[in-house]
Amino acid sequence: MANYSVISKEQHADKGWRRYSSYAFAAGDNLAPLVMQELPRAAMTLPIGFIQVEEHFVPVAVQGLAQGKNLFVAADGRWLAGYIPAAYRAYPFKLARTETDQQVLCIDEDSGLICAQGEGEAFFDAEGKASQAVSDVLNFISQVEANRQATQTLCDRLAEQGLFQPWPIKIKLAEGERDIGGLFRIDEARLNSLEPEQFEAVRKAGGLPLIYCQLLSMQHLAILGKLAEAHAKASQPLPQTAQGELDLEFLNQSDTINFSGL
Repeated sequence: MANYSVISKEQHADKGWRRYSSYAFAAGDNLAPLVMQELPRAAMTLPIGFIQVEEHFVPVAVQGLAQGKNLFVAADGRWLAGYIPAAYRAYPFKLARTETDQQVLCIDEDSGLICAQGEGEAFFDAEGKASQAVSDVLNFISQVEANRQATQTLCDRLAEQGLFQPWPIKIKLAEGERDIGGLFRIDEARLNSLEPEQFEAVRKAGGLPLIYCQLLSMQHLAILGKLAEAHAKASQPLPQTAQGELDLEFLNQSDTINFSGL
């Protein structure tokens, strides 16, 4: 479990940090939050849905068929999809808010990536200011957070038009059927029935790219079944090319797992 603390001179001036080389830290995430800016790329390789958090809808990458298992992380920590959600790319850092609503940069103390001074990237430079590497991380996370707020506003506009519906997913496995609940998708029938002024409101809000990215991405849901089957064969490593790279051609092969209700 992550153990985040605020980066400070008192605690980190005499330490360094290393960049991650494994996605094992994400192996238990069956969902990952996404922001609008990354959806066009994410939609090319990841199935995208929405979850409801209080009264809001949040776009997420669907990474597994059950809680606690990210099928896009191989046993050796490699990422198996063509796109990596931005939520992972700043690890082991994240932004947090203080009791006075100030944003502060934190690091996971239990990440195994904090090291002795001089063995990795420095937290602070010789003048006691944040190092360039830390500043770059902070800039990236700040951009993602700003886009997350804009994404939330956009999803709220779509919700006002009734464009979200439950996404019932029924998986047929060799041992029987399994239902997966809790996800939402764009209601394509509702979209097509919008009055012209309603559709124009969605367009002006910038909602069409989000809508089409989600609808397009649903074709990738079947990849999860194929990955689940590959993970289940624990004694058989995922295939590699002659150059030693991961060979994902097996994702295009037919198998006994089928998805209905898409």
